Amino acid sequence: MTRQQDALLTGRAAQVLGASVVLLEFMAAVTTFVAATLLPVVVDEFDAGRRVGVVVSGSAIGLFLALPLADQLLAALGSVRTLIAGATLTVLGGVLSAISSDVWLFAGGRLIAGFAGGLLAVFGVSAAVRHLQDSTRRTVIALSSAMWILPGLVAPPLIVLAEHLIGWRWTLLLPVPFVVAAQVVIFRSVPPVQPAAARRPQARTLLVPLGIAGFLLLEGGPLRWCFLLVAGAGFRSLMPPGTLSARRGPPAALLGLTLFGLGYFGASELLTLLFTDVYGATLAVAGIVLGTASAAWGVTSVALTRIPLLGNVSPGAAMLLVAICVGGTCVAGSLGAPWPVGGVCWLLSGIGVGIFYPSTYLAATTPTAGFSEERAAAAAISTESFGSLTGGAVGGVLISGGSGDSSFLVAYLLLAGALLLSAVAAHRAVSAPGPLGPKQAC
Repeated sequence: MTRQQDALLTGRAAQVLGASVVLLEFMAAVTTFVAATLLPVVVDEFDAGRRVGVVVSGSAIGLFLALPLADQLLAALGSVRTLIAGATLTVLGGVLSAISSDVWLFAGGRLIAGFAGGLLAVFGVSAAVRHLQDSTRRTVIALSSAMWILPGLVAPPLIVLAEHLIGWRWTLLLPVPFVVAAQVVIFRSVPPVQPAAARRPQARTLLVPLGIAGFLLLEGGPLRWCFLLVAGAGFRSLMPPGTLSARRGPPAALLGLTLFGLGYFGASELLTLLFTDVYGATLAVAGIVLGTASAAWGVTSVALTRIPLLGNVSPGAAMLLVAICVGGTCVAGSLGAPWPVGGVCWLLSGIGVGIFYPSTYLAATTPTAGFSEERAAAAAISTESFGSLTGGAVGGVLISGGSGDSSFLVAYLLLAGALLLSAVAAHRAVSAPGPLGPKQAC
C-alpha cells in the first residue's frame, strides 16, 4: 500500500515526531534495564525461584492484552483521553509492583504497566509509519537503537547503586515519571488525525496472553505445552499472510523479528540470573554485562552506514553470530569459565544485533496491500514482544523446573536455536527484489 503523500510530514514537524519516537525508545530501554537488573533481587524477595517465568512475563502479557484494543480505544477515546488512560495505568502498574507483597501482585502490576505501554507504543509506531518518509524512518530506527547506548553503559550500575541506597521498590518506581513525560511528548507531536477503528480478530488475538498465562500457571504435564500452541494461534492472527512460512519480503522480516525476540530478548531477560547463579558474579557485574551488549547494539547501528565493512554483512550472517554468542555465553559458564568470558560473548552478540536489526525492522514495518500503517505497527511490536514473551516464559519455566547449571544450559541452547532460524528468515527478508533489498535497506 502506498501512503498518501499529504500524510507525510517534512521539516521541523517530522523532526519533532521522530524525536518523540526516539524518546519513547529511550524510556523503554531504561525500563527494560531496571526490570532485568533487579530480577535476581525480586526473585529472592518473593522466594520465586519456581516462578521466574511469572516474574519476567507480566509486562509482555499486558502488552498483548492491549494490542487488539489499541486502535479501537484511540478511535473511541481520542488522543487526549487515551493519553490520560495510558499515563494513569503506567503509574498504577508501577505502584502496584512496588508495594506488592507476593509474586502475583508484582506480576499484576507489571501486567497493568505493560498494557499501558502496548496501548501507547502502537500509537507511536503507527504515527511514525504513517507520517514519516522512509529515509526519515531509517534515521529514526538508527537513533532508536542508539538510545540503548547510554542506558546500557550507565543504567545497570546506577540501578544497583539505587537498590542499595533506597531499596528495589523505590528503584522500580524511578523511571515512571519519565515514561509518562515521554508519553505526553509523543501525543503532542502527532498531527490531530484519528485512525478509524480496525476490524482486528480480537478473540483470536487474546489467545496470546491466555495461552502464555495457562503455560505459566500449570505446574507441569503435556497440557502446559499445548498452551503455547494456543498462544501461537493468537499470534498468527496479528500477522499478514505468509509470515509463518517466511514469504520473502516483509512477512519473512516479521518472522525474523519474532524469532529474534524469542531467542535474544528471552536470553536477555534471564541474563542477570545466569551470571549471579552460574558464574557466581555480583549483581553489579551482571548488570554491567547486561548493558554492554545493548551499548554495542546501539553503536553498531549508528556506525552501520559509515563503515562499509559492517554494511556489507548480511542480516542473516549477523544473526548467525548472535546465535553462536548467546549459546556460548551459557556454555562458558557451565564449563566453569570466569565471568569475563561470558561477558565477551554477550558483547559480541550486541554487535551482531546492531547489524541485523535496522534492515530487518525497516522491511517489517513497510505497509503492503491490505496491511495498514496501524496493523504494520502492531505487527512489528507484536513480533519482538511475542518472541520475548515466549522466550522469557519458556526459559523461566525451564530454569524453574530444572536443577543447577544444566537448566540454564538447556534454556539458552533452545533460545540459540531460535536465533539460528531467525538468521534464515532475515536472509529471506532482505534478499527479496525491490526497494527493500540489502543495499537499500541498510
